[in-house]
Amino acid sequence: MNHTTGQQSTDVRSAYRTEFALGEHSARHLRHILRLYLMGSGLPELVDPAELALTELLANVVRHVPGRRCRICFLFLPAAVRVEVSDSCPRLPVPGGGDVFSDSGRGLLLVEAVTDRWGVRRRPDGGGKTVWFECLAKVPDAG
Repeated sequence: MNHTTGQQSTDVRSAYRTEFALGEHSARHLRHILRLYLMGSGLPELVDPAELALTELLANVVRHVPGRRCRICFLFLPAAVRVEVSDSCPRLPVPGGGDVFSDSGRGLLLVEAVTDRWGVRRRPDGGGKTVWFECLAKVPDAG
């Protein structure tokens, strides 16, 4: 069963969580939700890198997680967004070698290139992992 929770108040900088099996149009819908939240938070400069990184993490779920089930969390912070994609597959993702002629293996390299921070952590119960990234807004110079 798919489960979603949205904003609990009028504060757009809260969180969005959803859990479901990814389908053909899931990435497009989740990019749209992320874009709406970022625009509503006044962070339009984070839209492109965050959407691209989200798409790569979702593609990894589709390709490597049996049943394509995952939990997605968007955390909206002042001048930043953190995106977490959790699944039950114990195998940790490994960045590819960057072979330009390969059909795959460059997704995490792309995530690293467009985000400010990213990482992977095993779930405490050993039943999977969470891959996350953060995009930070550029703070204007005080001078």
